[in-house]
Amino acid sequence: MNAPVSTLLADKTPVIHSVPASATVEDAVRLMNRHKVGSVVVMDGDRLVGIFTERDVLYRVVAPGIAPASTAITAVMTADPKTISSDMSIQDTLAMISEKRCRHLPVMEGDRMVGLVSQGDITRWLVDAHRAHAEQLMNYITGGI
Repeated sequence: MNAPVSTLLADKTPVIHSVPASATVEDAVRLMNRHKVGSVVVMDGDRLVGIFTERDVLYRVVAPGIAPASTAITAVMTADPKTISSDMSIQDTLAMISEKRCRHLPVMEGDRMVGLVSQGDITRWLVDAHRAHAEQLMNYITGGI
């Protein structure tokens, strides 16, 4: 669990789904549905300006009855989202997700976004790490190689 987030990113597909700051909510939702993802990052050129998630769709668009086709993504996104660095430990990242109650964290190296980590990514990584550790212990106990 003390492994850095960069370890987790190395095992992921390097695709980051994003929309420009000029996009509408409808544009973002179509992208999320097409790629079956729970969030998209909002970019102004190469600069991260926000994140838009499934929760934002429910609480900031559907509940108040806002029209997705005519609403700018910048009006309903989470501006200046919490971010992490690629050298942050997976354990600290999981603690941050729990404490801040967020499911997606952009990974930054300086001003450049290098990835996106989700609660699901961490869960999958932990399951794989625990499975590998259990197999090593079984091999040790049984004398296997």
